Amino acid sequence: MLMRRVFTRIPLLVAAVLAANAQGEDFPSRPIRIVTTGGVGSTTDLVARVIAQGISGPLGQQAIVDNRSDRVAQDIVAKAPPDGYTFHVTGSGFWVEPLLHELSYDPVRDFSAITLATTSPNVLVVHPSSAAKSVKDLVALAKSRPGVLNYGSAGTGGAAHLAGELFKTMAGVNIVHVPYKGAGAALTALIGGEVQLMFATAGAAEPHIRSGKVTALAVTSAQPSALVPGVPTVAASGFPGYEAASMVSAFAPAKTPASRVSRLNREIVALLSKSEIKQRLFNTGVEVVGSSPEELAVRMRLETTRLGKLIKDAGIRAD
Repeated sequence: MLMRRVFTRIPLLVAAVLAANAQGEDFPSRPIRIVTTGGVGSTTDLVARVIAQGISGPLGQQAIVDNRSDRVAQDIVAKAPPDGYTFHVTGSGFWVEPLLHELSYDPVRDFSAITLATTSPNVLVVHPSSAAKSVKDLVALAKSRPGVLNYGSAGTGGAAHLAGELFKTMAGVNIVHVPYKGAGAALTALIGGEVQLMFATAGAAEPHIRSGKVTALAVTSAQPSALVPGVPTVAASGFPGYEAASMVSAFAPAKTPASRVSRLNREIVALLSKSEIKQRLFNTGVEVVGSSPEELAVRMRLETTRLGKLIKDAGIRAD
């Protein structure tokens, strides 16, 4: 009887030892998976790959980028073991999508914030033949021709669309949203005169601003951006409080130990603070942030509340 009790307890003892070893193991002791959204070559993919390359050395383990579609990526990370070995690098659509669709994940409930990595303003651009040479001019033109001016975007619910709807609300103008299949198609439509304005990403707009194919009226960030020097903000052009930006952030599964979230945050922020990394990312049209987990969590909650109200008030519906 005694021997039987001893043998039945052995598996329990082994499990307890393994659990204790897992708790006490040096982190990380194996490769890390970075699940990201967006296609290869997109801004989100680029930031994920810069992070993967940069943290592999300091962590002593390879970080591997895994590109997936938005919802698949988020489902994978939400259901991953909360051990720090899987985390998500994603755009700000991560917390906008649930405002438009019924999804299997909740950005607050199912994820732990690591860091807001980068941000990029949109740029309000018009065709160079436009009579509007400033935001004030554009508002006056739109009010004189309600429902006539069109603005293009990369799709419903995206950063450019929401920037346009926020502008409509704050300026009290009636401009019509025209969604395209991607930012490139929308910019091509603006250059070709199919639409009259667009809230384009800084990286996509800048070459066309330089070539004179579009005219920049304002940036959507709260402060002027070095990405488009000399261009005023929408806020300073008569609409205080206006702000819209595209962001790339990192998130771990919910309940990931704080010590591991802190380690990932520390290594990513240290990487992003390097001047050569800042310049490399700046050259692609984004500015480095490198926030604390707490700052990102607060930003996400504020953005969710603000954009949720905008989406509801504007009657935005998913495609």
